[in-house]
Amino acid sequence: MAGQYAAVDPNLTGRENLIMVARLAGLPRAVARARADELLGQFSLAEVAGRPSRTYSGGLRRRLDLAAALVHQPAVLFFDEPTTGLDPRSRRDLWAVIEGLAAAGATVLLTTQYFEEADRLADQVVVLDRGKIIASGTPAGLKASLGTSVFEARFRDELTAARAARALASGLNPSLGEERMEIPVTAGSEAGMDILDTLRAAGLSPVSFALRDPSLDDVFIELTGRPAIRGTETGAAAP
Repeated sequence: MAGQYAAVDPNLTGRENLIMVARLAGLPRAVARARADELLGQFSLAEVAGRPSRTYSGGLRRRLDLAAALVHQPAVLFFDEPTTGLDPRSRRDLWAVIEGLAAAGATVLLTTQYFEEADRLADQVVVLDRGKIIASGTPAGLKASLGTSVFEARFRDELTAARAARALASGLNPSLGEERMEIPVTAGSEAGMDILDTLRAAGLSPVSFALRDPSLDDVFIELTGRPAIRGTETGAAAP
């Protein structure tokens, strides 16, 4: 298991941390050292392997903690928000590691507040809101359940986006996020053109717009009537 916060010994180096965990898991000394070096390379930690982990940044400590969870190549893994605090490149690298583990036959239960992450990694998704299950299924199945596309428009500022939302028919149910407005539509491009005509008539042409397939974020908004709020009990468990 890798918990939400990195659990590494601050007084040991990165390599020493991994060797310690490997030895506690029963690996012979030579195997433990080889496995530590393998993971240090896999998680781009080789350059800092000899430094005490207390000198690591938050992202480096997170990567070391995740490497420790994998040191004995477990068949079942629990990851609690594993990419929290990681930069985009490290996040992508970790996604590749998780995909490789699943492809090799490991069972992974992952909790995340990033629906993009659940969409990419999960075979099955359970969506939770304030501690209660509100939906479950495959990512494709959950998105298909909306039966809609999403019209997305960006405006020059948040105030203009709010004015645009008020200018549209109430039945369209637009959602706002800063300068962005999103509307689920069932008629695809035809509905998108109608929305643009209405906005132009009100003198509220967007800076940019697009018609896209729904995301798991859209599923959550449809189910709850509001966007997901990071840092709360809202999230997705992705087994």
